[in-house]
Amino acid sequence: MSNNPGDPEDAAPDDGQNPFKGTPFEQFFSGGAMAGMPDLGQLLGQIQAMMQPYDGPLNWDVALDIARKSVAQTPDPSVTQKQQDAVADAVRLADHWLDETTSFPSGVTSTAAWSRAEWIVGTTEVWKVLVEPIAKQSVEAMSNALPEEARASAAPILGILGKAVGAMLATQVGSGLGALAGEVLSVSDIGLPLAAAGKAAVVPANVAAFAEGLDVTEDDVLLYLALREAAHQRLFAHVPWLREHLLGAVTDYARGIEINAEGIQSRVEEQMRGIDPTNPESMQALLEGGLFDLPQSEAQTIALQRLEIALALVEGWVDEVVSQATAERMPAATKLQEAFRRRRAAGGPAEQTFASLVGLELRPRRLREASTLWGSLRTRQGAEARDGVWMHPHLLPTGADLDDPLGFREDATAPESLSDEDFDTELAKLLEGDTPPDAPTE
Repeated sequence: MSNNPGDPEDAAPDDGQNPFKGTPFEQFFSGGAMAGMPDLGQLLGQIQAMMQPYDGPLNWDVALDIARKSVAQTPDPSVTQKQQDAVADAVRLADHWLDETTSFPSGVTSTAAWSRAEWIVGTTEVWKVLVEPIAKQSVEAMSNALPEEARASAAPILGILGKAVGAMLATQVGSGLGALAGEVLSVSDIGLPLAAAGKAAVVPANVAAFAEGLDVTEDDVLLYLALREAAHQRLFAHVPWLREHLLGAVTDYARGIEINAEGIQSRVEEQMRGIDPTNPESMQALLEGGLFDLPQSEAQTIALQRLEIALALVEGWVDEVVSQATAERMPAATKLQEAFRRRRAAGGPAEQTFASLVGLELRPRRLREASTLWGSLRTRQGAEARDGVWMHPHLLPTGADLDDPLGFREDATAPESLSDEDFDTELAKLLEGDTPPDAPTE
């Protein structure tokens, strides 16, 4: 056996011993079976050359290095003490205003002004929770697409391929995080809790850039952003199941990844024709060209709908309470509300880049409907009833409710005052299904 990975002696046998024979991966791993295809030894040698040892489904050292280099391509000045103080003062004032519009007390335990690079570092642990299940399931789904009898003999190749996929995914994750870091305004900007509980963090450089396109002062933009950040922190702090509800939807999405063996046959062949074993960029093209851009399964569609509705409800609630807090105090709030709504509903280039990577668009498509729903419920029943819906996920509005936001609990009126014991009893009945929400009692 030659030690040269490009030696023809190392090519995959084409004598019927190919473990992928009869599967969509037969052409992928057959030596020279396709015109212009590199042999297996060359291909695996190139993969090994572009990888470094790492644990887990994704090479995070590579991803973070790429993200930092991406951020460093434009000025990313260190945050000054003046900026730190300005963020702290804005959040403190925001919390004071919000005390009058929601029954949830402050959830902020600390404030921070971050550079773009610091945002990457400060949110990495949550991104791992979001991305790793998708990367892991993608590799496992490829293995599961093989016939059972082929898996054992193909295990070494699949192991190497899995590491290659993880290395290539790291490149895209790093690029996506770097792009996001150049746009996000705060730690809660995309609607998911990306930092430690109670940490209200703002990226002043991005706030200044965002303010340039508006006919509003940078101080007003900072205060409005602080209101949104403080509102997010209240919700995540006092709705203990919400963080897991959102992150769990992403994990459920990953579990639903499926590979249709027959469906990707032609895609594998087409992508592999363009591989040049002497060019690492052609290996990256496997991923960027759509080899792993898989159609959504039914389970993924359900998980995605759950996530989109939850994000819309979170962002709609934040929009509603901030609107109430600024109604009599902040003349620029209406203009800022519309700017933030458009920004969140449309999504920026970085969000779209990340969506192409994980298959998820982290934006609430139905923010306006959700905000209308929460506002209507507050008008009819009061702020406490509006906030009380967050006590359990079973109480949350559904997609059908967002179709008719003014009709959510349309016949409900402000509840009579109940003792804590009576309230707990009635809530238990509701969650156990003893009394349907709209059913008359006898």
